[in-house]
Amino acid sequence: MEQDQKTMTPQQAEEQAYRQHVEQTTPKYSLPARMAKAFLTGGLICVLGQFFLNYATNRMGIDQETAGSWCSLLLVLISVLLTGFKLYTKCVDWGGAGALVPITGFANSVASAAIEYQKEGQVFGIGCKIFTIAGPVILYGIFSSWVLGLLYWGWNYLVM
Repeated sequence: MEQDQKTMTPQQAEEQAYRQHVEQTTPKYSLPARMAKAFLTGGLICVLGQFFLNYATNRMGIDQETAGSWCSLLLVLISVLLTGFKLYTKCVDWGGAGALVPITGFANSVASAAIEYQKEGQVFGIGCKIFTIAGPVILYGIFSSWVLGLLYWGWNYLVM
């Protein structure tokens, strides 16, 4: 129940003013629209990747595994270039998680850290800060693959 201004304590009036400020400044989003934009953005990235994959296998005669490597490399390159020209941020603003989830989002996060800290120098700027995002991801990937490999070995040991 809202109290009128005369019976409020100063703390209650401050809390009400803060709630009104938060209500006014918090952006209002439509969840279905955000989900549709994320779906479209992620889908377009995947369609581009599939185009690279099909082109490499059908037109250039590259085997599937090598074509997949080239596809990943090209998607990362495009993401880093768009990050450098400050265009990937606009894609993320519009597409949300659709632009952040694929490999392009990871490349964007690594490249943006390198760009942000380049003024601190090659070693202490780019060299150190580029692993702010990449380091934990690489560590988690190696550790989880080690655990899964151990479980796989244990399963095969028990079954045979």
